[in-house]
Amino acid sequence: MKNYLSVKDINSLPNWIDEAIKIKKNPTKDKELGKGKTIVLLFFNNSLRTRLSTQKAAMNLGMDVIVMNFGSEGWTLEYEDGTVMDKGKSEHIKEAAKVVSQYSDVIGIRAFAELKDKQQDEAELVINGFIKYATVPILNMESSVGHPLQALADAITLSEQNTKPKPKVVLSWAPHPKALPHAVANSFVEMMQLQDMEFIITHPKGYELNTKITKNTIIEHDQNKALQNADFVYVKNWSSYQDYGKIINLDKNWTMTLDKLGSAKFMHCLPARRNMVVVDAVLDSNQSLVIEQANNRTYAAQIVLKKILESL
Repeated sequence: MKNYLSVKDINSLPNWIDEAIKIKKNPTKDKELGKGKTIVLLFFNNSLRTRLSTQKAAMNLGMDVIVMNFGSEGWTLEYEDGTVMDKGKSEHIKEAAKVVSQYSDVIGIRAFAELKDKQQDEAELVINGFIKYATVPILNMESSVGHPLQALADAITLSEQNTKPKPKVVLSWAPHPKALPHAVANSFVEMMQLQDMEFIITHPKGYELNTKITKNTIIEHDQNKALQNADFVYVKNWSSYQDYGKIINLDKNWTMTLDKLGSAKFMHCLPARRNMVVVDAVLDSNQSLVIEQANNRTYAAQIVLKKILESL
């Protein structure tokens, strides 16, 4: 596998999940695979789970890790060709990607949507610039439109926790004081579409995701109706896609509570704003899977890096 950019790069999800669960039982068994290899992780945005889990996964594979908070430590990059760089941007992606490639065997990129210009965000200037000019594989650690490492960890968690042939999984929007990107929701939707599950998305009107991603997935605007008989409830905020990047509703009636959750297991990618996105009683309950999800971030990253290393 050359790059891991979206869940579409997974050639067999059941096999990957099975292999990740085996890795989880003996995380350092492939330590020789990455010996003498270096991964450079470039963070244009903040991170906790993605940074630490990807570092740990790389170290489990014997890799050396270099981390750079590019947003605060690197030169401001220019991505357009033919631009006269007489303003604030100091270095072009053409040189930057090639230089970083000389220091690494794999490059991880984390660069969020700015939520100002839909067309520019969907052009994925940062990650696509590195894909175009880098000479080593690229790992998507969350881009403007996708978070495939999180989605893979979610799939591993669902596989470990599921006890039914075809469980009901609900992705529920929740209120949040900040406008958030669509990346986590997008990749979770795409991951669910690879599996045989009853899947429903619920959100207030006006928060429809990109229909090119949701496709024929059932959308239900009545949250209580959507949650009926759910086995897993994944809660996540996202801003408006149509009225791009805007907060059009802060209705706390959409906050996840124990009454709404019923007997379902609760999932969230974290960080979660307590008593806004979800109440304390849910996060602190034995129905919450958020810590298991966070733990599986390591093994999601590790199976991806293993696939990349095996192709070098």
